[in-house]
Amino acid sequence: MFLIGERINGMFKDVAKAIKEKDKSVIQGLALKQISCKANALDVNVGPASSNPKEAMEWLVKTIKEVTDISLAIDTTKQDVMELGLSLCKSKPIINSVNANEEKMNSLFSLAKKYNASIIGLTMDKAGIPKDSEGRMELAMKIVASCVEYGIDTNELYLDAVILPVNVAQSHAKEVLKTIRDSKMLADPAPKTVLGLSNVSQGSSAEYKSLINRTFLTMAIANGLDAAILDVTDKELMDSLITAELLMEKQLYCDSYLEAYRKK
Repeated sequence: MFLIGERINGMFKDVAKAIKEKDKSVIQGLALKQISCKANALDVNVGPASSNPKEAMEWLVKTIKEVTDISLAIDTTKQDVMELGLSLCKSKPIINSVNANEEKMNSLFSLAKKYNASIIGLTMDKAGIPKDSEGRMELAMKIVASCVEYGIDTNELYLDAVILPVNVAQSHAKEVLKTIRDSKMLADPAPKTVLGLSNVSQGSSAEYKSLINRTFLTMAIANGLDAAILDVTDKELMDSLITAELLMEKQLYCDSYLEAYRKK
């Protein structure tokens, strides 16, 4: 599974403080810790931490680049901030994210082509997030069609069925799982699938957040999930991921499979 570390996000208090104070040690420490926990890429999101998101994104990307060449998922809704972040990346970047609105797809698929970036496509549009898998699939098809139109390999597309918090949208969980399964039939090669995992437990009691996250992740893997934006430092979550992949025959069994996976 392709793992995108979620922690360099201005929504977290320590990251917001580091951005405001230009404290490189916090950001670089988070980057290196996530890499040591087997992140394949790092999400980079200024969040509400700065009144000048363009300047803050430049500082974040340059700060991370000082200690690693890992791929970065540039996470912003602002076109100019997105392009600046992409232009600064050393390794192949990821656009996080585009929705199914025509204007957004046109502008962000153009950037994906220009910077040779992978792209995360959200199954939502101006009307919001569909309640069922059929509505999500309709939007997924629009995103895939736009991807093809711009000459981007659908293997570079990660479809996100957009999981909502279980405490307010419990019925959506099973619809997301069905969307993950059905997305594989949209193109050849099939687009990949991704989830912003922590959304499912947002607003839940702190004692249950990790349990909800790892249970849903296991279910999503069983339905064909390819990637996730998650907390790679959560050991129980990662152990559940490794074991789910083992049971789905994505890893070879041995008695010390957790250790073997981490070494690999």
